[in-house]
Amino acid sequence: MQSYEAICKRIPELSEDDYSDMQRLYLAHYDGGTADQVRADLQDKNEVILVFFRDEMIGFTTLKVYEHMWEGKDIRIVYSGDTIVDRAHWGQQALAFAWIAKMGALKQEKPELPMYWFLIVKGHRTYKYLPVFGKSFYPHWEIDRSDLKPLADDLAMNRFGSDYNPASGIVEFVHSRGHLKAEIALPTDEEKSKDSVRFFLERNPKYLQGHELVCLCEISEQNMKPLTKRIFSKGFQ
Repeated sequence: MQSYEAICKRIPELSEDDYSDMQRLYLAHYDGGTADQVRADLQDKNEVILVFFRDEMIGFTTLKVYEHMWEGKDIRIVYSGDTIVDRAHWGQQALAFAWIAKMGALKQEKPELPMYWFLIVKGHRTYKYLPVFGKSFYPHWEIDRSDLKPLADDLAMNRFGSDYNPASGIVEFVHSRGHLKAEIALPTDEEKSKDSVRFFLERNPKYLQGHELVCLCEISEQNMKPLTKRIFSKGFQ
């Protein structure tokens, strides 16, 4: 096995060891959740991308792919669940590259359907994936993509009901369903100097209590950064 390896599995393919490792990672990084919650959440997803360093699982991200009727037409939604990487391996790129290639493979399945990445963000590090992946998305600190807000609202209300506040764009859980441990969630002074981090903190001031910012990004080659586009195209082929 290479130093890092990313493996995509459908949920029914997960072993008990996989579940145990994912629960271990989750509980090491989040408060307000339980091991049973991790397992239950996985049953709502289609697939998971697991990242290994040598023989140890050091990260994962979950996703649910579904079709949605919007303005009289079918569109495809990729809903991201929890994304966790062990702090000792924050610099690795295997997970991000595998995720982008997976988006290309999903686009290949139904290229005629518009596809969107729908995610709720509970930490500034996750939010920073958006400007790495796409040229524009909602909400953005500089680029007006308010055209995506009605769809973002619709998706969030369908999934979270009254917990979603369309005025703030935040899923405001009364009781946290999992929030990053403070020592992980709090940005450094250097991170606070970044536009994306400042914007996330302004838009989601109660993130430490488990509030989550609803985000939406169009998945198309026209909306991708050059590196993302190259990896996406390989996955598409």
